[in-house]
Amino acid sequence: MLTRHALCCTFTITNACAHPIWPGTLAGAGTPQLGTTGFRLDSGGSAQVQAPSGWSGRIWARTGCAGNGTCETGDCGGKLECAGTGARPPVTLFEVTLGRGAGDDDYYDVSLVDGYNLPVLVAPFGGQGQCDPTGCAADLNSGCPKELQVEGEGGDEGGGGGGVVACKSACNAFGMDEYCCSGEYASPGTCKPSFYSAVFKRACPRAYSYAFDDSTSTFICKAFEYTITFCPSINGFASSLPLFLSLGYSIRLRVAVTHSFFFVFLFSSSICALH
Repeated sequence: MLTRHALCCTFTITNACAHPIWPGTLAGAGTPQLGTTGFRLDSGGSAQVQAPSGWSGRIWARTGCAGNGTCETGDCGGKLECAGTGARPPVTLFEVTLGRGAGDDDYYDVSLVDGYNLPVLVAPFGGQGQCDPTGCAADLNSGCPKELQVEGEGGDEGGGGGGVVACKSACNAFGMDEYCCSGEYASPGTCKPSFYSAVFKRACPRAYSYAFDDSTSTFICKAFEYTITFCPSINGFASSLPLFLSLGYSIRLRVAVTHSFFFVFLFSSSICALH
């Protein structure tokens, strides 16, 4: 049985989008899959997922999912529970490595290296250290370069409906070493920001825009809880405007947000303890 100390962290996932999403999780090598690896989350809903100390992995949101589990964006093998299968790009990723002991920090980021499908805000709570929020709150789909756009098929309830539903990374779109930081470009000295990664970075300064974008995109904390909010809004948060602008938030975004989201964002508490 897992002890109170083994269950060291809670991920609170909130859907502030105007449509359902299907969160997915994937553990990194050497760490166990979480208790759930995929589920449906309706608009305005929240769910908590527990993680053990030392857990490393990714969390993302799928959109446009059919009854059989096949999704328009972020699909993980056409299954509701991803069960060890990663997200199909393009998709916005939250990545984290939790500390194993009392003196070990958590390392976390939001990555657009595999492209973008939804805006997201990640905030640590009850933490020690700098513990800055991060994310990408901008609507990159509306400003995605034509050659990176993924068009939706429409007719589903989960954020499809036609139009641009995701924005590819240049690596995903073109497969070239200079964009993928591979081959002769597989080091920070040779792989530099591209025109396309700069588009992402200008929109979302705190998110990874390419593989070696570490200095402005990796954050450190030791937290009880991480809230992961898809389609965040600043409605009612005038004092938070500078933060949202630093995350790439556009005032033109129109996102449906419920009172339950605000409650979770401001007052959610963790059930786990630091070692």
